Amino acid sequence: MSTPPSASLRGFLDAHFASPDDLAAAPALAELLRRECAELDASLRRLEAQLRIAAASWLARSTGARSDLRHIRPTGGAVDAEDEGAETVRKLGLPALVREIQRIDTIRLYAEATLQLEALVGNLEDVVFSIVRQASKLNLPSILRKSNEAELKHAKLLNAVNAVRDIERELVRVSTSRPKWTSLVMAVDSRVEKTLAILRPQALTDYRALLAALGWPPSLSSQDTENDKYSQIPNPLVLMNEENKEKYSQSFLALCALQHVQANREVRPCQIAAATPALADSKYFDKTACLENGLWAIDELVHPVASRMEYHFAKWSEQPEFIFTLVYKITKDFMDGVDDILQPLIDHARLAGLSAKESWVTGMVKMLVGYLERQIFPALVTSNQDQTTDAKPEVESSWMHLNDLMISFDKRMQLLADSGIQKIASLSEGLSRSLSVFSIYIEHPDWLQIWAGVELSSAQDKLKSEMEDETSWSCSDSQHDQLGHMENSIKFLLSTREDYKAPPVSEFVVKTALSMIERGRALPNRGMQIHYNRSSAVKFLNDFFLVLCDRCEAMQLSNTALEDQSLSKASCAINAARYCENVLREWDEDTAFLDMGPQGSLFTDEISFLVKLGANYLEQILSAILLEFEDLSWEYVQNIGSWRGQTAVEDQILDEENAGVSLGFIASLDVLTDRITKLKQYLNSKDFLDLWRSIAEGLDYFIYSSIRWGEVNFSDTGVIQLRVDTKALLHIFRPFCSRPEAFFPFLSESLRLLTMKKSDAHYLLEMLTDDTRSNSCLKHQGLHNVNAGQAVKILRSRKFGG
Repeated sequence: MSTPPSASLRGFLDAHFASPDDLAAAPALAELLRRECAELDASLRRLEAQLRIAAASWLARSTGARSDLRHIRPTGGAVDAEDEGAETVRKLGLPALVREIQRIDTIRLYAEATLQLEALVGNLEDVVFSIVRQASKLNLPSILRKSNEAELKHAKLLNAVNAVRDIERELVRVSTSRPKWTSLVMAVDSRVEKTLAILRPQALTDYRALLAALGWPPSLSSQDTENDKYSQIPNPLVLMNEENKEKYSQSFLALCALQHVQANREVRPCQIAAATPALADSKYFDKTACLENGLWAIDELVHPVASRMEYHFAKWSEQPEFIFTLVYKITKDFMDGVDDILQPLIDHARLAGLSAKESWVTGMVKMLVGYLERQIFPALVTSNQDQTTDAKPEVESSWMHLNDLMISFDKRMQLLADSGIQKIASLSEGLSRSLSVFSIYIEHPDWLQIWAGVELSSAQDKLKSEMEDETSWSCSDSQHDQLGHMENSIKFLLSTREDYKAPPVSEFVVKTALSMIERGRALPNRGMQIHYNRSSAVKFLNDFFLVLCDRCEAMQLSNTALEDQSLSKASCAINAARYCENVLREWDEDTAFLDMGPQGSLFTDEISFLVKLGANYLEQILSAILLEFEDLSWEYVQNIGSWRGQTAVEDQILDEENAGVSLGFIASLDVLTDRITKLKQYLNSKDFLDLWRSIAEGLDYFIYSSIRWGEVNFSDTGVIQLRVDTKALLHIFRPFCSRPEAFFPFLSESLRLLTMKKSDAHYLLEMLTDDTRSNSCLKHQGLHNVNAGQAVKILRSRKFGG
């Protein structure tokens, strides 16, 4: 009784002889089998020959090693005369012998690894060859027909995927344990890549044929003429019966598996470089590689839809908003079907963290980016680069309109994508790059530069129009003017433009720059955002800051005749600089701006410029006021201590309450009061606080240093007059401080010395002549600013009556 044929043989015969008509192909099949057997026999003979050569080489080296080992003697053993040379060889050549044995073992391991990989790669090549040979027998009607050939081909595709996985595991083992065997790894990779280059197109072709048989893509021209809007487009994936759904599921999973092993091959260098067992078996790299390029199975859903959509796109080249609307509508219409049908398949494929909705949205976005890159942007770039065109403002407007549409489209598509499963947080950056239409600028940085230039040009035109209106530079604020001096001076927590008394144009500049920055946040990576911001918003701010500098330079604040208009305009420019500085510092503290510059700040240079600008022109205002005061009070100051009529009769009653301010001092006090009042009105409270204190300190030093101490003689009347004049000076600053004397230390301490009793003055003068106790005496009297020499001169300038 004969043995029945095996199951595999029966399956093979059933696949090739399904009907009597297939018997005609028997001679061709027999010839094909003979050729395959001949090739396999030849391959086997080659392997046997290689094995014999390797074995002979190993035996030859083993015999030599065995001969050398016979000459090894135990330590202290007798050595025959004929073995004396061998003993020397033993002592000198034993390390080399060990190295030789290790090299032989390495060769053996290399041969074993080579044979193992040869068998695995050969298995892969055989399976792929079988798939390609069988592909010509399947046609479109047979795709959905239940046939053993289709099932067999699907099984062969899975076998090929498993073969690639086996090869990858062996390559990881070889690369980890023998990192120097790079030639072997490269040779295997080369053969596998050539095989996959044949397998992938075939797998995609079969998948496309299946989609076409299912009726994909559907017609997009299902317009509801009554309502003048598009109705819901039927989704063939949802309308599949159970049998077709099973076929599609198998094809989808097989294609995902093929992409998965391809991704593993791409990230294998990263796994090897990690050099840790945890990372060597990690799926983290695998999923990242898959997600960056999208799923092939979903991309193949997008391509035929895109070809039909582009027919409509061609009619809307001048109305891109229709293009974005159509893409969004098609994406949304198929969203639920994609999620219901494909998400369970993705979960079954164990692609953790991958959303079918997000992959579908990503594919549609990539499709739109490709169309914009081919058809829309080149025309805009050409028109923008044409310097002779009169329609350049219209081109710039079109560019900005297109980017506005892209920003809005990105937000809407992101909402669609985020409605899927929860994404892995570590992968969100890569996903956002794929989901952004602005990824078009990654491959075209020159287009990004053009966009930044368009934004800058538009902002500059708006700023020019704004600056031509003088009311934009007005710093007057009735609310602030109505506040009392003391109430307004204590407000130092400034935040708004009104707090800084900055002109409206500064707020316009800040809002315009922020608008540009907000638009740039749509760019998919930080490097592009930095480049865009520096070429648009930062440059726009710098241009305005130079305008502030020019306005201050044109005022000539150093003139002794300080005009009220110059003071007002300079104060406005300083307020604008301070307000902009505060805004830039707030932006730098925002997480959205972190690490955008080399020192962690995008506006480091700009803030430094504003700080320097404000400080420089505050110094100029200070210098102008002090020079003006000095010019008006010079004659008075030179005559302090030698006023006419100081020598009074002994019985004259000194009445300080009724004494008036010196006539030569009144004009300078009036002008100083006017300047301080105007600065209080024009300047922001923080800078005004610093400025009036600096003015007070400057006046104190000027008046004190101008008195010829030691040369003049202060009588009782002279001291009273100096006290009256000093009180008048302090009265100007009293609204801003309860003790303005603290900011006039030299005048205050000079008056304290001049008003001492005669006995106290003589005693202190004697004490100051003793160098060892001079400093302690001054501190005991509460004098901390004048030194001993200055105190002596002041005391000697006092003339006591009688």
